[in-house]
Amino acid sequence: MAWPALGPGRLLERCGNAAPRGMAVHDRTRLIGRLPHFNTRACLHALNDAVSILLCEKKMSSPDAEQVAPRFRHTSVLLEGAVDALVHDDQGIYLDGTFGRGGHSRVILERLSEQGQLLAMDRDPQAIAAASDINDPRFQITQREFAQLAEFAREQGVFGKLAGILLDVGVSSPQLDDPERGFSFMRDGPLDMRMDPTQGQSVAEFLARASEADIAYVFKTYGEERYAKRLARAVVTRRGEKPFTHTVDLADVLKVAHPAWEKGRHPATKAFQGLRIFVNSELEQLDSALDAALEALAPGGHLVVISFHSLEDRRVKRFIRHHVRGDTDLPRGVPIRDDQLNRRLEALGKGVRPSEQEVDANPRSRSAVMRAARKRM
Repeated sequence: MAWPALGPGRLLERCGNAAPRGMAVHDRTRLIGRLPHFNTRACLHALNDAVSILLCEKKMSSPDAEQVAPRFRHTSVLLEGAVDALVHDDQGIYLDGTFGRGGHSRVILERLSEQGQLLAMDRDPQAIAAASDINDPRFQITQREFAQLAEFAREQGVFGKLAGILLDVGVSSPQLDDPERGFSFMRDGPLDMRMDPTQGQSVAEFLARASEADIAYVFKTYGEERYAKRLARAVVTRRGEKPFTHTVDLADVLKVAHPAWEKGRHPATKAFQGLRIFVNSELEQLDSALDAALEALAPGGHLVVISFHSLEDRRVKRFIRHHVRGDTDLPRGVPIRDDQLNRRLEALGKGVRPSEQEVDANPRSRSAVMRAARKRM
């Protein structure tokens, strides 16, 4: 079928239900319906570029290290809001459980008096290296998972004495932007995805050994991928011919196998998320860190958690709600006073999302949710 003769700025208005030749209906619906008034040739060029980008046909070459390094910057999400919710005593001892590139830590130090203290943690060796820029006697950092924050607090003699704990959960921009870390399919790199490259199995190692059922479980449970079984089958079929070692190779296989693309989202996005969460045990780490934080805080101490997808936020919300309500699973009719319910937390407001201005400046912040609570006892 030939394209209809349309005036500038009206590309698909009169196409009806028929798809352009060689293009499925669900592909056509992903095209931009209107463009500014260019001449016909300019419209066709713009349309061709839009199709290429939306269908992920354009391959981005891997830039060399000199080109990539300047872009490995991290913009801390909800920076002022998180520190406002965290710091309530400028002489207190605080813990940043996810140092990253130190955005939150630096602002926390600015809020503390000379008597204040900040402990920090991160399992990423590159984050520990970035912390060398902070020359402050009130600051100390260790390389370990944030699930081990209770052990760190005990070692420092501050267990049960912390005025506040901050957890900024998820992957950081430098990890996403560095192709050598293997977190993103936008630039080709080794298929790794480990927060600490010296620990555990990489994604490539997992995909080389895992059963089709296990791969589908990871896609479904951790990536919330609707077509997990179909994608897992495609992965197992292809690995029989050639093992997966690089990100773009895996993304291309998932892209072809995925039957229903979402507008504005690469079809491999959810599967990549599932693999990253799985190999880093991110949800299990979060559960352990929340339990440890509650014990490590002093009475009146603040817990602030920033999460970036529903799997994390549901856990944080459920944790806070459980300890705000206390022991509500008692049999009905049992006489008990309110002070016997073991209410250990007080919620500090509802979930907070980034402002429109912050999202415009840092699009990666759009899914962030911050929740805060105060320890009662």
